[in-house]
Amino acid sequence: RMESLPEAVLIRILAAIPAVDLVLACRLVCCQWKNLVDGAALWILKCQQEGLTGAEAQEDAENWQNFYFLSKKRKNLIKNPCGEEDLEHWGEVEHGGDGWKVEELPGDFGKEFPSEEVHKYFVTSYEWCRKAQVIDLRAEGYWEELMDTTQPKVVVKDWYAGRSDAGCLYELCVKLLSENEDVLAEYKSETVTIPQDNDAAWTEISHTFSDYGPGVRFVRFEHGGQDTLFWKGWYGVRVTNSSVMVEP
Repeated sequence: RMESLPEAVLIRILAAIPAVDLVLACRLVCCQWKNLVDGAALWILKCQQEGLTGAEAQEDAENWQNFYFLSKKRKNLIKNPCGEEDLEHWGEVEHGGDGWKVEELPGDFGKEFPSEEVHKYFVTSYEWCRKAQVIDLRAEGYWEELMDTTQPKVVVKDWYAGRSDAGCLYELCVKLLSENEDVLAEYKSETVTIPQDNDAAWTEISHTFSDYGPGVRFVRFEHGGQDTLFWKGWYGVRVTNSSVMVEP
């Protein structure tokens, strides 16, 4: 009989069950199972079995169940980050000058990207070009209690570069928004100026939101730039591999 099994054995049996079933079904069987599903030992074992323990798996992690689910769900929430689908999924697009364009790496007077998985980039023109995405966290599976109580980290990254023969400007602005799209937290970079005759190297910019308070339901990501020489065509800043990730 299950109730006669040692707790350590029962935890190993439960660890073989899909996580969603543990929470929605097994937790309701009896008080003992509820305590095990709500406890740390079961989720630590599942994390170990599925290779989710690492540098980020702190010994003092407050809620291993949330750590498990966040680790399993970890993905880039920005759609079409590298221009493989032209401007698909990007909204509020501002086409200054000759507008946005997608080019193949490394591009004229450019350098290859540090990752071989990135093949394209977006490039701006001689007046300000901007584009944005709004991420619906609930639609992506991040439930309200998780965002309000656990407040997992929201990690934002972007990559930018200039052509070696032209100067350019770059900006990044990311906002955490409420249900009514009120701004609850914001990160805005300085206006980065890349001079003419630069080395065309790709630079990563990143920001981590934490302890941002309850009520976050959306993330609004916006970036853009222009060239500083006002040359017709696409001599402005290049951007690619943008990412927004919710992490434990």
